[in-house]
Amino acid sequence: MGIRKKTNKNPPVLSHEFVIQNHADIVSCVAMVFLLGLMFEVTSKFAVFFITVQYNVTISTHEGLEETPISHFHHGIKDLATIFFYMLVAIIMHAIIQEYVLDKINRKKHFSKTKHSKFNESGQLSAFYLFSFGWGTSILLSENFLSNPITLWEGYPHTLMPFQMKFYFICQMGYWLHALPELYFQKTKKEDIPRQLVYIFLYLVHIAGAYILNLNRLGLVLLVLHYFVELLFHISRLVYFSNENRQMGFTIWAILFVLGRLLTLSLSVLTIGFGLATAENQGFDLAAGNFNILFVRITVLAAICLTQAFMMWKFINFQLRRWREHAQAQTLKKKQVPSKSKSKKDKANGVNGVNSHGADSPRTRKEKSS
Repeated sequence: MGIRKKTNKNPPVLSHEFVIQNHADIVSCVAMVFLLGLMFEVTSKFAVFFITVQYNVTISTHEGLEETPISHFHHGIKDLATIFFYMLVAIIMHAIIQEYVLDKINRKKHFSKTKHSKFNESGQLSAFYLFSFGWGTSILLSENFLSNPITLWEGYPHTLMPFQMKFYFICQMGYWLHALPELYFQKTKKEDIPRQLVYIFLYLVHIAGAYILNLNRLGLVLLVLHYFVELLFHISRLVYFSNENRQMGFTIWAILFVLGRLLTLSLSVLTIGFGLATAENQGFDLAAGNFNILFVRITVLAAICLTQAFMMWKFINFQLRRWREHAQAQTLKKKQVPSKSKSKKDKANGVNGVNSHGADSPRTRKEKSS
């Protein structure tokens, strides 16, 4: 993210600078239009598509003599409208965190341009990863996915989702879509745009793929695992910016990063390569949401494996760069220590040879007379 300079000058209306400075207010007005639409009968049916979760299915369960209705949801084309609305919400929340938290810290710390950009990025992502990790963990615990891993593939296709799970995926896609206009709003540097586009694209492809292919349970587990590791990295970077001697978090993150990649591959192979491959419900049925065929399984596994390999390659390059920078810093310190000691010796010799008034010391005069 680039540095946004606040000026007292009012830019022309609808100019680039005007949109960038007031994008949160503009987006808030657009979101309010949908909320106000709920107040009128004519527009309420249209506004509901954007605000509420669609495709509700009520299933009755028998507990003793009583019937308990439980609401589940499946995905459909109307979800695009809901994702768009929560993308607007993500833009508003991004601006609030930036203005009322990160900008205030930046003004106190007086970071350089490079640190300013990285601090903003880590601050925003730390808040998102913390929220997503906590929410995702609560869903995993409530649905007992961790205590019974067989449920990751048992009963596939998992077309019906509880409200919390579907809303979680909607918000995830809305957040990563909001990152695209934020590249413009935050004046991202040209050299940083390709890197950010790559990881935004990877997030959207994997989250939307798990959502559409009804692999939402596996997708949820992998997202929570990945978000925990990424949360640790960005918190470690924030701590490092406050005190550059505190680098222990990066060491812990490096270990968990490798373990996270291994666990991601293990769960993916177990669920897709073994669980779905041996399931009774084989075949391709678009209406039923069944994509359990060999081609789809191989494509999904290949996408996951390639992504993990790409992340490991980036991780290795990152670690090599850190070690190289550390080695250079140590070399500079070793060179500076002898030069300082040498200068002190020369200064001491000068004091012994000449007194404070510029005349020779008694010892020097004695040596000259002899």
